[in-house]
Amino acid sequence: DAPTPVSNRAPFDSATCALVERLKPEVVSFHFGLPERALLERVRATGAKIISSATTVEEAVWLEQHGCDAVIAMGYEAGGHRGLFLSDQLHTQVGTLALVPQIVDAVRIPVIAAGGIADGRGVAAAFVLGASAVQVGTAYLFCPEASVSALHRQALHTATDSQTALTNLFTGRLARGIVNRIMREAGPVSSLAPAFPLAGGALMPLRAQAEKQGSSDFTNLWAGQAVGIKHQLRATELTRQLAENALKILSPR
Repeated sequence: DAPTPVSNRAPFDSATCALVERLKPEVVSFHFGLPERALLERVRATGAKIISSATTVEEAVWLEQHGCDAVIAMGYEAGGHRGLFLSDQLHTQVGTLALVPQIVDAVRIPVIAAGGIADGRGVAAAFVLGASAVQVGTAYLFCPEASVSALHRQALHTATDSQTALTNLFTGRLARGIVNRIMREAGPVSSLAPAFPLAGGALMPLRAQAEKQGSSDFTNLWAGQAVGIKHQLRATELTRQLAENALKILSPR
């Protein structure tokens, strides 16, 4: 018999909010929309800036209307979970190049570009499109400080631009990762995947056995489409390089 799906994931609740109140971070970033208003007001009362991800103009406008201080324009290229929350339509998702300027035109709050940005050229392009900042993910997974498994790191180093796909097999929600056996044979998107966040629990026995044998066949290997732009730098060095190279492009010659 298949195992009963379980998950250690939980929504942003009062206990998590209490942690924010105690630690008082400068920024609190949400995904899949925003928590209920009472919790959001508690976060705001700490003085934290509130941001969240939008995958469409409609979502960005909704986030602004519900009190976000900035919005992350998350293009189709981005690795990890899609932040979509007003729609579940995979085939209408928008790429970063098209999404960022449209969101910039639609909202008054700062826009943070995300998805496919992995070097100074991408940073510069985002600013030309009107973004106020960028959010970089996959490029930092190559840094020695990144807490990724040895199997994940190996997959990152061999993956090319065309070897990622959106899948719902690992959590029940769409997320972009490096294609592996389970994605090829069962998906990558399947109507049989348990609802979020239970799908991952259903795969855990297979994943555990495969990883013992040095295989990532059943492991989520989150990465974006810019995975082919590989860096061998520490996080501080990468951050400095991204900024310096973008400034060289944007500075008048």
